[in-house]
Amino acid sequence: MTTDLKYLFEPKGVIVTGVSSHPGKFGFVALHNILSCGYVGKVFAIGREEATVLEQKVTTSLDSIPANEAELMILCTPVGVNEELIRKAAEKGIKAVFCAAGGYSETGEEGLKAEKRLVDLTSELGLVLAGPNGQGIVSPHAGLCAQIVAPYAPKGHIGVVSQSGNFVSSFLNYANQTGIGISRSVSAGNAAATEIIDFLEWFAVDPLTEVALCYLEGLEKGRDFFERVKEITKKMPVVLVKGGITVGGQRAAASHTGSLASDSKIFEGMARQTGITRTPDIESAFEVAATFATQPLPNGPRVLVLTTAGGWGVVTADAISQSSELVLTPLPNDLKETINKLLPPRWSKNNPIDFAGGETRDTIPELLSIASSHPEIDSIIQLGLGIQGNTANLVSTGKFYPEHGLERIVNFHERQEKRYAEASIEASLTSGKPVLVASELAATQPNNPMVKTIRDANRLCYTSANRAVSALNHLVRYSSWRNQSN
Repeated sequence: MTTDLKYLFEPKGVIVTGVSSHPGKFGFVALHNILSCGYVGKVFAIGREEATVLEQKVTTSLDSIPANEAELMILCTPVGVNEELIRKAAEKGIKAVFCAAGGYSETGEEGLKAEKRLVDLTSELGLVLAGPNGQGIVSPHAGLCAQIVAPYAPKGHIGVVSQSGNFVSSFLNYANQTGIGISRSVSAGNAAATEIIDFLEWFAVDPLTEVALCYLEGLEKGRDFFERVKEITKKMPVVLVKGGITVGGQRAAASHTGSLASDSKIFEGMARQTGITRTPDIESAFEVAATFATQPLPNGPRVLVLTTAGGWGVVTADAISQSSELVLTPLPNDLKETINKLLPPRWSKNNPIDFAGGETRDTIPELLSIASSHPEIDSIIQLGLGIQGNTANLVSTGKFYPEHGLERIVNFHERQEKRYAEASIEASLTSGKPVLVASELAATQPNNPMVKTIRDANRLCYTSANRAVSALNHLVRYSSWRNQSN
């Protein structure tokens, strides 16, 4: 049975403990973030001394807090006082506790005993417990940033759970960079009561979450995890980064969260059997999760590459040919005949379709529409967009602009880039197939009108063709596994 975690992510009110006027303390930071990021529920602050902090009244006891006005408590207080605070909070109607405090199992035997008492107490009281030794919770759709660090993230559909709070921050930073938002995020810390798999199961039934993104160091109940995650991946992709794959990493994991890292080869085999999408690093994990969140699943492996210049197409063809799941599909004869009418004779006559500089202002939108609707094409990678916008940027920042008729050509280039980006989005939405656009301008010139248009549509512009190929490879693998499993 799935643990109900709604009080962690959508509480009607929040209590923060350990609040002081010191801006470096966890209680101050948690209170600041809750008050600053748009949360509209009731907020209560508990500290050692009565005061006003951030225009919020701070009281010394839970006795003064009205009953049933708050459902979540953020513990930023030391181990020795937390159990008593939890008992009193339960009397006030608290349903969930996030323990940001450390000093538990990650510190040794005494900490382990304290952690067990914490788990037993919250279980006895019927409370959800997240942590301890965790960074916090972010729930953008509820305006909630209940964590002891930055950043906050835009609304989206990626659910993040991590045994490392630092990597929660990394994922949220990538969300801000790309515009591909988050539905929920949680730093599970020691995961003493609510485990990684519990969060994943709740994400799978959460209507705001379409893909889960997970950082994991170790598992105490490996078999249970894989049996349960297999049911999750039948409904929702799970993108996972596994820490502790080397001896050095395993030692670091043990000291970090008290987690025992599992054998890498066994883990990899189980991940493949259960449909987990495993990536080697944090950056690619976010990129793959963002792809799941913004692109439809492909029906098959057949990829068509469209490019405005040959070199990009060559390296992309190499990447596709070296991938485990993708096929650089032969160009269908009827599609070839149609393209002959749209491009001059020097075009490549093959896949990748190299325009060889022969496109007009309408060629790219027309080819995207025609190719995406072809039954022998499962997905498209589009290269070479952004060039006109790049030219417009150079011209508009030069000393001759806007004289000499340059304003007109700049406006034309920028309009065309916006149109090309919109055409790629429309082709995907109309056909129900992935259309991935790749350009280094996503990194080097993020305000390029093509890049900006794609981002504004809540899609990802990949910084290289290889990254687009890698993300698409994961989509095809997962789609194939899911079709076979359901």
